[in-house]
Amino acid sequence: METVKINNNISLHYIEMKKLKTTVAGMYIRRRLCREDASKNALIPYVLKSGCMRYPKIQDINAQLDELYGAKMSTGVIKNGDNQVIFFDCETISDKYAPNGEKLISGLLDMLFCVAFEPLCENDSFKNDIVEREKNTVKEKIQALIDDKRSYAQLRCTQEVCEGDAFAISKFGEIEDLEKISATELYEHYKKMITSSQIDIFISGEANIDELSMQVKKYTDSMEFSECERTESAKIKPCNEVKKVTEKMDVTQGKLSIGFTTELTADDDRYPALVVANSIFGAGTHSKLFMNVREKLSLAYYASSMLNKHKGIMSINAGIEFKNFQKAYDEVILQLNELKNGNITDDELNFSITTITNTLKSHYDDQRYMQLYALDGLYLGIDTDLENYIDRIMKVTKEDVIEVSKYIKENTVYFLTGTNGGEE
Repeated sequence: METVKINNNISLHYIEMKKLKTTVAGMYIRRRLCREDASKNALIPYVLKSGCMRYPKIQDINAQLDELYGAKMSTGVIKNGDNQVIFFDCETISDKYAPNGEKLISGLLDMLFCVAFEPLCENDSFKNDIVEREKNTVKEKIQALIDDKRSYAQLRCTQEVCEGDAFAISKFGEIEDLEKISATELYEHYKKMITSSQIDIFISGEANIDELSMQVKKYTDSMEFSECERTESAKIKPCNEVKKVTEKMDVTQGKLSIGFTTELTADDDRYPALVVANSIFGAGTHSKLFMNVREKLSLAYYASSMLNKHKGIMSINAGIEFKNFQKAYDEVILQLNELKNGNITDDELNFSITTITNTLKSHYDDQRYMQLYALDGLYLGIDTDLENYIDRIMKVTKEDVIEVSKYIKENTVYFLTGTNGGEE
């Protein structure tokens, strides 16, 4: 990755990926995750995408995208550790395939800057009708998280594990906070946000980084920026007593989610071993959870585990019959203890390493993954060279896995059960 520092707030990153026929541009605006601003930050990208000074209607934006040979632009918000990140994602065909030699990525960047930096406003305020409409967009996204009970159970478990920590805050904020936001208040927040944030612009594909950096500098030179905030993510510490939470809803399938602390984040030299341990435990069809909880004992419709590299937590998620809660829970803990006690076959170890490295290598064909992988590295302050990471994974031994698995400690047991049945 080649990086050009535009100013103290903005950096341009170029990831060369010549074999692909498209170029992807991503802009990531980093903000501290807090309840006070979460709903405002979540609302802003949708308001901006609805129109800007040069393209005042969404139809105008779409027409300009069509002019760039069917280019695409999407926006939204993600949670990256203790950061809430507003993003814009754009894609067009590579310049070398442009029928008439057009500078398509330059045109797409120009449009992106118009949308992000030249919002449609009147009387020092966003337009009220647009803000109210996009509030409904965010509300629908919040409701969608609740409606997807698998994701909801995972979210609720994480909130319990991270109680009192910024990571417990939803990336979309809360509906009650959203409803209170006025168009004027949101515009005031936008002006502060856009000039006081770390902004990382990524280009992945094939482009002239020198020309694009000059374009970014020319566009932003007249803007006045203030010192930007950079929030470092804090790892979740182990607890003294396991928290048990049962929630009832009108569901026909129980959702079991167990949260663990690991004390290891991606900036730790031992993290690759934890990634392999997680794969052996529950990340894939070869894992102990899949082979035993699901296949051998038929205690779950699905059962898997996942890591959060920023917060040092692991979670397992399983869809179960209400009556099987205790049996499924006991088997999950049994398989974790098998891992900790070193009952790991050579096949489990080798297959996990092969699966992880093959997945990582496949991302050389995924421009967006490469951007997000690099973004993680920037926020964590770690090496972003994918080959180095693959090499570290391949060197993980059984002894490494046993050692890091000792750090996995149970924190929260969350069970979503039905309103008319199920065991306590």
